[in-house]
Order: sequence, then structure tokens, then C-alpha cells
Amino acid sequence: MSTLTILIVLPLLIVFSYLFDMIARKTKFPAVILLMFTGILVRTGTTIYGFNEFGFLENLIPVLGTIGLILIVLEGALELDIKKEKLPVILKGFFSAAIILLLNVFGVYLLFHYVLGIAHQAAVIFAIPLSIISSAVAIPSSASLLNREKEFVVYESTFSDILGIMLFNYAIRQFDTNLPLVSAESIVGLGLQIIGVIVVSLFITYCLFQLLQKIEHHVKFFLILALLVLVYAFGKFFHLPALVTIFIFGLFLSNVNTLLPAFMKRNLDLEETKKGLHEFHILTAESTFLVKTFFFLFFGFSINLTAFNSTDPFLYGLLIFAIMWGIRYAYFTATSFRLKPSPLVFISPRGLISILLFLQIKEVTFMEGVTAVIDERVLLVVILASMLIMTQGTMKKPVEKAFVDSPNTDETPLEIENISADLDEESSNEEQHH
Repeated sequence: MSTLTILIVLPLLIVFSYLFDMIARKTKFPAVILLMFTGILVRTGTTIYGFNEFGFLENLIPVLGTIGLILIVLEGALELDIKKEKLPVILKGFFSAAIILLLNVFGVYLLFHYVLGIAHQAAVIFAIPLSIISSAVAIPSSASLLNREKEFVVYESTFSDILGIMLFNYAIRQFDTNLPLVSAESIVGLGLQIIGVIVVSLFITYCLFQLLQKIEHHVKFFLILALLVLVYAFGKFFHLPALVTIFIFGLFLSNVNTLLPAFMKRNLDLEETKKGLHEFHILTAESTFLVKTFFFLFFGFSINLTAFNSTDPFLYGLLIFAIMWGIRYAYFTATSFRLKPSPLVFISPRGLISILLFLQIKEVTFMEGVTAVIDERVLLVVILASMLIMTQGTMKKPVEKAFVDSPNTDETPLEIENISADLDEESSNEEQHH
């Protein structure tokens, strides 16, 4: 492929991604599906014209996915506004993410181990990626929901990402060392490790804050992103939950007044930090959009339609999704005492993190030589099914009182809030005039 062709194709792909995003905002149809189908169509076209060498994708997709993962977690943390009045929503999001994640892993594990005959360790490792909600898809898709429900989606999907990745790395570490998955010693060790990582993350965050303020060069935010990627890489090298560091940095950056300890605030210019936050948030969002675009395009491009030569991937994928959706429906029914599901029940898409962790399974030592019926084809079916169901949920008109466990909550739609604010402003102006 010539340089001129590449210079034409790459900008066109970004333009298409932008158009897909606009279409998604209007129709509620996930842009990620359109990106993957574009990649599949391009792959089909190149195959017809005799281009079949795509070995570079094996290294490119994991790299793009890892960078995208870091950016998505960082962007999600920057979106979180931690205040006392929001504590109930934060706790609901956390417990929903944790409980549903564990129940999904257990339910899918039972299917894999006892029905499909997959070995215990492999069944656990395959179940975890399939159980994680994708914040990269869920957060943009929740734009049409009520304000409180939208906040819940942000918290739940972000916590699901973090907890799912930590659980995945924990399971691999336990199996690698031939230790039981659940034991008092291993859980205490994990807790101590998380506390240690939080302390180290706080120190790294403070250093990055100082660096952010003292750099006078006009290019500084990409330096911060590069340092965060290095922190993640070193954490992965030492088998530490490095993603927690990224999450904590974003969380403290967006809530520096409320979360940062007092002794650290004394040595920081908080006003300067606030000024830089908006610019950094924009850069993170733009970078996330770019990386997500090429990741899902290349993932779609890596899919060979001729591999779908049987109905098994469709059967297994739909069965897996049915189990997970049933668990989610049961959880929301039990916590809200409502049989009729709210739109939140439908918003549990799978996406980038599931794909990335699936790709990492190939590098796990004890998984070498394991042949299982669960592969990328099944993963694709689960992703598509979850996104299509989510589309159905987001197309439903929001109901005022539909929320997680507050059936009588007087939730006000965004339109009413805006009208009320306008009326208050007009009233204030009239009083000043008189």
C-alpha cells in the first residue's frame, strides 16, 4: 500500500468514525458496532482483491487496546464528581458493579465447566472478560437517560472496568502460583496490596500534580499521559494493579479540593490545577476517541467471516448473554422491588476491555495448549447482543421515577431542570430591573 493511499484512508476512517458518532447520538445505535462492521467490510474487500497478510494486527491490536484502556479509565475517573450528596449514587454504582460482576463470573463459570466441560482454571479465566461492562460504550450511550441514572451508569461501568481487570489479574496470579482462587490468606494479601498501591498512587499523583504546575513548556499534557503509560507498564511488569494508579490520578485530579489530603494541598496551586484540568480533559477525550476508532476498526478488520462456519458460536454467545442479562434483571428487580425493568437493566454492553483481556489470555502460561469452544467468535456474538439490547433500552423514553432501588424517587428530567433554571433566571432579572 502506497504512502498516498495511507494518507487518504486514515483521515477517511476518522471522518467515518466522527459521522458514526453523530449517527449514534441521533439514533442511539452504538457507533462501536458501525466501526466493527466497517472493519469487517474492509477486510472482506481486501480478501477479495488478494490481500491476506495481516500478521501485524496481532501486535497492533493489543497495543492500541492497552492505550485505549488507560485513556478510558482516566477519562472515566475525570468524569466522576465525588461529593457527599452523591455518595448514595456512588455506593449503588459500586455495589451493582461488584455484585453483578461476581454473579456473572460464577454463572458463566458454571456453564463453561459443567455444561461445556472446560477445565476449572480456563473456565474462570474465560468467564471474567465476558462479565465486564464496557464504560467506553455505556457512558456515551447513557446520554438520553435522566441525570441521576446517567451518573449511575458512569459510576457502575467505571467500577466494573476497574474491578474486572483487578479480578482477572488476581485470578491469573493465583492460578500461576497454584494457589486456590478464594482463601483467607489470598484475599488479605490482595487487600494489603491494594492499600499499598493506593498509597503509592497518592504519591505518584502528588508528583504528577507538581510536574503539571511547574512545566512551563506549552506541550505538557502528552508528557503526563506518557508518564501514566510508563507507570502502567511498570505496574504490569511487577504484576501490580497498575490501573488503580491511573484511576486514582484521574479521581484526585477532578476532585482535588475534596479528596486530596490537606498536607498536600498546602504545596499545590489549586487554582492552576483547575485551569489545566479542562484542557487535560479535552485532550484525554480526543485521544480516547482516536484510539477507540482505530482499535475497533482493526478488531473488525481482524475478524474473518469464513470462520463462522457453524452455529456453535452463535448458540454459546447468546446463551452466555442470556445468563448475564438474567442475573442483571434479577438484581435490579430485587433492589428496586419492580418487575418492570428500568433502562438501566439494558445498559451492560461488552467492548474494549473484554476484547483486550481475551487477547491477553493467549499470553497466559497455564492457558497454553488449552483448546476451548469459547473464542473470539463467541466474544463477538456476546458484544453484539449486549449492544443491541442496550440500544433497545436507551430508545425507551425515560420515566421520572425509574431508578435502581428508589421506586419512589422524584427524579426530574433534564428538560424540566433546564426550564426551571430559565424561569428562575428570568425572575431574578425582573427583580433586578424593578
